[in-house]
Amino acid sequence: MTAYPHMLAPLDLGFTTLPNRVLMGSMHTNLEEKGDWNRVAEFYAARARGGAGLMVTGGMAPNVEGGVFPGAAGLFTAVDLANHRMVTDRVHDAGGKIAMQILHAGRYAYGPNCVAPSAIKAPIAPFKPIALDEAGIEKQIGDIVTAAARAREAGYDGVEVMGSEGYFLNQFLVTHTNKRTDRWGGPYENRMRLPVEVMRRVRAAVGDDFIVIFRLSMIDLVPDGSTHDEVVQLAQAVEAAGATIINTGIGWHESRVPTIATSVPRAAFAWVTRKLMGKVGVPLIASNRINTPEVAEQVLADGCADMVSMARPWLADEAFVKKAATGRAHLIAPCIACNQACLDHTFQGKVSSCLVNPRAAFETEIVIEPAAEPKRVAVVGAGPAGLSAAITAAQRGHAVTLFDAEGRIGGQLNMARAIPGKEEFHGLVHWFDAMLDEVGVTRALGRMVGVEDLEEFEEVIVATGVTPRDPRIPGQDHPMVVGYADVLRGRVTPGQRVAVVGAGGIGFDVSEFLVTDESPTMHLPDWMREWGVTDPETRSGLAPEGPRPDRPARQVVLLQRKVEKPGRRLGKTTGWIHRSSLKMRGVEMRSGVTYERIDDAGLHVTVDGENELIACDTVVLCAGQESARGLADALQAAGRDCHVIGGADVAAELDAKRAIDQGVRLAATL
Repeated sequence: MTAYPHMLAPLDLGFTTLPNRVLMGSMHTNLEEKGDWNRVAEFYAARARGGAGLMVTGGMAPNVEGGVFPGAAGLFTAVDLANHRMVTDRVHDAGGKIAMQILHAGRYAYGPNCVAPSAIKAPIAPFKPIALDEAGIEKQIGDIVTAAARAREAGYDGVEVMGSEGYFLNQFLVTHTNKRTDRWGGPYENRMRLPVEVMRRVRAAVGDDFIVIFRLSMIDLVPDGSTHDEVVQLAQAVEAAGATIINTGIGWHESRVPTIATSVPRAAFAWVTRKLMGKVGVPLIASNRINTPEVAEQVLADGCADMVSMARPWLADEAFVKKAATGRAHLIAPCIACNQACLDHTFQGKVSSCLVNPRAAFETEIVIEPAAEPKRVAVVGAGPAGLSAAITAAQRGHAVTLFDAEGRIGGQLNMARAIPGKEEFHGLVHWFDAMLDEVGVTRALGRMVGVEDLEEFEEVIVATGVTPRDPRIPGQDHPMVVGYADVLRGRVTPGQRVAVVGAGGIGFDVSEFLVTDESPTMHLPDWMREWGVTDPETRSGLAPEGPRPDRPARQVVLLQRKVEKPGRRLGKTTGWIHRSSLKMRGVEMRSGVTYERIDDAGLHVTVDGENELIACDTVVLCAGQESARGLADALQAAGRDCHVIGGADVAAELDAKRAIDQGVRLAATL
């Protein structure tokens, strides 16, 4: 008897059967562009061995003009064919099935030769596209069809035609981007002509016994997008044209509504897919923020979809389904939807990986294998760096003892999970806790450690983290002044008027904490109201009245010394969300500030040469961190070698991505 009967049920597609209802959704990893196809093959094979019912590759360009960026991978030559065949053979040897996504970026393509239905530049792209003529449209159709035929030749089990997220086919569908007056524009029957024609010709090219998925935008979240009736009309048309499955797309990339970040509620858009259930005869896939077997099971049990798509959870844990099916769901490394090592890397041209699992896309580089000589290893510090090092070392057979002055594990993660919108960090700490038990790490918590306590250990890893930097503001010993740790750990209750000193990641998190009473992430209707999302019966799914966040719990001024836009250095794909959230809650953001003094009246500053008083009840110091290296220095002074990782190595911004990566890589080589 399984705890996940719906998720683990087979899905009969007629000519083939999928072993379960879990799709590994498309993610662009940049691995293909690196040219190491053995590495690409191992990435997908690992997830096939982990039980994915069907996988979809990152987007493959059908032609040069349709590539997301110059040099984007595709399937153009005999060499490409051989490389892709390496991937499909490896996946099939591992017992999996894989489809190739065909992604034409349209006006989102990062190049001067990008094409679109109309010459309207995207707000997130630098180039104005070329409006296609009739011959140009025919060429795009032909290239997409050719890509599908080549995918079959390369051994793929199917293709996914990308028709959502504001890419090429989606651009033809809505008047937001399609201003044509010929047979490809005007009334909806004309605007939907292109995706339907593409589907019809793709099916004719690949035959009946080949999976063809159409990725359909079910809620655009941009002005002048589709209505639900139009979505139904298109879904029925692409089904008639030969789609095997319809996959859910949510929002355009230029939308000002977050759709996959950690502050988005789990399964936030499953109800959108449910609106289409029963209106088509092919299976429907729900997507976005489905990250645990329990959430997936509930989505399916509630009748929201026939299958669920999870992308980033497969980065976090390549054995997601296998663990769920064998009673080990508590050992599934959780996707916390942070975007830091996946999407941020993608848009920076780096190989995408995972904050929680640095081995993702690095399977051939970071190899965890039994140690030739098991050792006694001490890890001092139970934050993300120390936890990842301890677990990895124990997996390799070392005898590991984990020390921490605090009586619980987590370190700075325990403050992160206090932030509204970062509730996923609870699951990360719980997973670390379960893994320590699973691999047999000895815990020695709630005690300070000195050099003499570590004499019996052959290897010592110091992961003692950071201490707050002293901003040296005159009057900072005033009773109204508190540190960020005091606030986030609940040791103080700030007043109603707060000045936050420091606008880095911690300053933004603290500000979010201060202005939020109840986290909208935990209540979908509140979250939808905050961001102005409504039923797509209203065109685009945007509420006419716009976003309506709750009243802020406090009046907050966020200040920084740097003369730049506050929050500019936040995550590439999530920074705008944090800035927008605070702006909606009335947080005032100031830059180029010199801190003069703090007294009973508040915080005195100078801005542009003018003296100013920030009247406040509380001043919260978030002015950066310094490495806590006391133990490391003492060990080295005593002639003991040690390894220093995490914040103890580099304080900078608190960076769990770097800390966990350091911990895993070090322990893999001990």
